[in-house]
Amino acid sequence: MKRAFTIALLFVFAPFFVAAITQTGAEKAAGRTELKSLLHVPAANYRQEWVLLGSFSVLADDPEKGAKELHVVYARPQTVEVYRETGEFPDGAVLVKDVFATKTEALTTGIASYADTLKGRFVLVKDKTDRYAGKSPLWGDGWGWAFYGGTETQKTVTTDYQKDCLGCHEPARSQDLIYVQGYPVLNR
Repeated sequence: MKRAFTIALLFVFAPFFVAAITQTGAEKAAGRTELKSLLHVPAANYRQEWVLLGSFSVLADDPEKGAKELHVVYARPQTVEVYRETGEFPDGAVLVKDVFATKTEALTTGIASYADTLKGRFVLVKDKTDRYAGKSPLWGDGWGWAFYGGTETQKTVTTDYQKDCLGCHEPARSQDLIYVQGYPVLNR
């Protein structure tokens, strides 16, 4: 009798358990999709529509050969406005850094290095409350972190921001991990 009652209960409540498990799986998948959708190279033509914050040249191993890379950073106009007012990046701010291989040659002005081939793009998304930290190894320390090789815009090569990104950004921790001294447009 107990066995028949247990089996009957399973048939009655099984759809609810399956729905709960499926819903939980769907919610988790939606969360992963949301996190991935936040970290991508913007579809908008950011080089024309966004503000150029500034650029850095990275010298070649032999400095006489000029720069080996040029890093050019962009943000939305609203991000710049908020930063100038508050001294902080607003939640959801997106920074895009184009990383170019350079070409160096002697010009009439001297030895000059300039952007040549796009090596990839680094995308940062501000997460002021760390709501995504711990949900993905690409999120933490107040940012979402991703690098997209070449012309790729959706699939990042970054696997863990702590291993792949913090090595370069740690010296700028007192500046929210961003080298703002290279971005004169942010001066308040």
